[in-house]
Amino acid sequence: MKTTLEELLTFTAVIDTGSLTAAADRLGQTASGVSRAMSRLEEKLGTTLLRRTTRRLELTEEGALFLGHARQILDAVEAAEDQMAARLECPAGKIRVNAASPFMLHVIVPKLAGFRAQYPEIDIELNTSDDLIDLIEQRTDLAIRIGNLRDSTLHARRLGRYPLRVLASPDYLKARGKPKTVEDLRKHSLIGFTQPASLNRWPLRHGAGEDYEISPGLCASSGETIRQLALAGHGIACLADFMTETDRQRGDLVQVLVKDTVEVLQPVHAVYYRNTEIAARIRVFLEYLVAAMREDG
Repeated sequence: MKTTLEELLTFTAVIDTGSLTAAADRLGQTASGVSRAMSRLEEKLGTTLLRRTTRRLELTEEGALFLGHARQILDAVEAAEDQMAARLECPAGKIRVNAASPFMLHVIVPKLAGFRAQYPEIDIELNTSDDLIDLIEQRTDLAIRIGNLRDSTLHARRLGRYPLRVLASPDYLKARGKPKTVEDLRKHSLIGFTQPASLNRWPLRHGAGEDYEISPGLCASSGETIRQLALAGHGIACLADFMTETDRQRGDLVQVLVKDTVEVLQPVHAVYYRNTEIAARIRVFLEYLVAAMREDG
């Protein structure tokens, strides 16, 4: 085999990061070194893999074909290393985790110290996204998804279920008054999500049913942004317990319309692709997360 693993890693890093400079930063190399490696690879293969323009890099048809093979080779090597590490009961390698920013900040990050102490050979890459991602395209090992699952091609493990509550800050309620009925919400500043629309149907019992569709005067795409807006006194919001428990304990957020609230438990799953045996590094992270969340109740 003329091509080396280092060249395959360089090639995939360039594609994943979008530039030679960013790939060099990821690999701990110089941009000129990455450029030379790409030139060597193209020379060995006798074809052009990338078209270089002033603004970006584009894959040629041959480059796109070779990229698929390169990823398969690297994944096979990584799987082989995982198996060897598992035999020694010492999981190692990198795990890439994706979650919405509130779950990442309030649930995963506080639990990392214990995991890293127990598994020092596992490197962790954390990425946040408030939209659903393609695990393969984003090179993600494990994604946390909140709400009902739709992708049947993924394997999933439920981590827990969290109640939804309608909340506001004491300062807001002091200034605007506390809503006594669901209909009173029309007189208030409501904070909602830009998407999906289902997140703007609050679990409140009223004359027309057991969910109340709001017309928010203030919107955000991230639950964490909505939480910060509520804490700052901008209005009333509906959020899951995992991101507001500390706020409620401190009295920074207060639940309203308690008697009208319908118990809705929002499911949280860890999802991953599983073609054969789940990699040891992913398995131990998932088991640790499940146990830590169980301790939290």
